[in-house]
Order: sequence, then structure tokens, then C-alpha cells
Amino acid sequence: MPETLSQESAIGDIMHRWTIQEYESHDRGTLWHILMITLGIILIVYALFTGNFLFALIVILFAIVMFLQSNQEALQVNFAITDCGVVVGRRFYAYTEFENFYVIYNPPEVKTLFFETKSIFRPLIRIPLLDEDPVQVRDDLSQFMEEDLEKEDEPLSDRVARRWKIH
Repeated sequence: MPETLSQESAIGDIMHRWTIQEYESHDRGTLWHILMITLGIILIVYALFTGNFLFALIVILFAIVMFLQSNQEALQVNFAITDCGVVVGRRFYAYTEFENFYVIYNPPEVKTLFFETKSIFRPLIRIPLLDEDPVQVRDDLSQFMEEDLEKEDEPLSDRVARRWKIH
């Protein structure tokens, strides 16, 4: 369980620090909005036609969340790699909370650091690398935790979310 940071929190010496957005912001054009509204209406009609009212409710809630998210700015979150763990916003994750990490670096689309946690409730933490040197970040993290060298692509959910601009 991540620790909420306070003035007394011991996080260790900071090795890397940068600021990331809470979530990825997209420029969604008129065509995107027309397609999503059409898809939403089709899914709701299908759900009502088949009597699946829960699915209709989920589609409506998803549309509300997307609308609210698109009308507010993403918060800036501090991220840091220390010699004791990782700081994400106001949370500190000790290295013992992670299974491993991996870096997917295929610029300009994907420059992301992934942490796989031991928790089933928060299995993956994704951090955009932005302008950070991925080799240096990888080398420093390798001192404290294992890198999963078999991962060569970002998760399918991230690819779909980026292409459909719903991330």
C-alpha cells in the first residue's frame, strides 16, 4: 500500500525528478465527437433493445466521465525516483511494492516507464518519460529492482486508449 507523503516521510535521495500530467490530454476534433456520439447512441439502443439496462447505464456513465474530463485541465503531478522508492504525486511507493519495471521507448508516440505492482487492485503504474534519458532511468532503477526485458510493446489497453483518444 503506498504511503501518503507528509513532512516526516523519509523518501531517500532523489535521483530523477520531473513533472507529468495526471492523464494524457488530447485534441479531439469535430469528427471524433460525432463518431463517439454515434457509437454511444448505437450502444445504448442495442442495450435497450436487448434489455441490458446495466450496459446502457455503463455507456451513459462513460460518456459523462469523458465529457467531464475533456472540460478540465489535467493536473500536474510530481514524479521522482529515489534510492528508497518512487514518488507519484503525494504517494510514495517503496521498491518492495513492485514486481518489476520496464521501459517502452518508441518515439515520438511512446516514451513510457511502467511499474508492475504486487497489488491486484493497482497492477500497473505508467509514467511518461517526456524528455528524460530512458537509458539513465533504466540503469538507476536496475540497481533497486528487476527489469522485465521480455516486454517490448505497451499494453493493448494503452494503445487502444491512445488511438481512440480516450486516455
